[in-house]
Amino acid sequence: MPFETNTRNTLIFLAIFILAFFPSAFHILIAPLSLPFDLLSAPFTPAKRVLPTCACCPPANCNSAPITQIPNTMSWFQKTLQLPSKSRGSYLITDEITKQLPELKNYKVGILHLFIQHTSCGLSLNENCDPDVRSDMSDALDRLAPEDRKGELYRHADEGLDDMPAHIKSALVGASVTVPITNGRLATGTWQGIWYLEFRSSKHARKVVATIQGEKGT
Repeated sequence: MPFETNTRNTLIFLAIFILAFFPSAFHILIAPLSLPFDLLSAPFTPAKRVLPTCACCPPANCNSAPITQIPNTMSWFQKTLQLPSKSRGSYLITDEITKQLPELKNYKVGILHLFIQHTSCGLSLNENCDPDVRSDMSDALDRLAPEDRKGELYRHADEGLDDMPAHIKSALVGASVTVPITNGRLATGTWQGIWYLEFRSSKHARKVVATIQGEKGT
């Protein structure tokens, strides 16, 4: 139709006119058409994630005051104790241990570990009142591991008749005890005490390693 032809020709003329005299305007007109291609060709940059913050959780890069560290009151302490020399028997040594460990009073809560450094004696927790209990214990252990005067029970006899029975008793009783500490004192029961059991006939010098681990009082 004549009207459509004239309109088309007019639009073509205007496009040529704008291109010739206003080249910058031409770029503005075609910008919407080229936008999808520009987006496809642009390099991908992931968006930076911004974490939400609040008064109790400020961002890491803020100029907040340094966090105050809570002082660590946990402590380790170790000391070697010398026990009084004793011959065969069972002995209550709770008072001797506390006497040689005045450091106990510094601990609000903790653990005391005692380890005897020998193979013919032992440590135990037992009756702290009637001394007959300690005598009966020594007699019972003698029956469990008697001396071998006929040479029929043991091979090892290099250090005397009492030596191999002492090793057996030590294995049965054990070389260590652990006692809790509460407010600077040993938290033993009413009738509990720390025993040192000597299994050799003659007196021997014995050493005990005491290790304390716990929280000191403020």
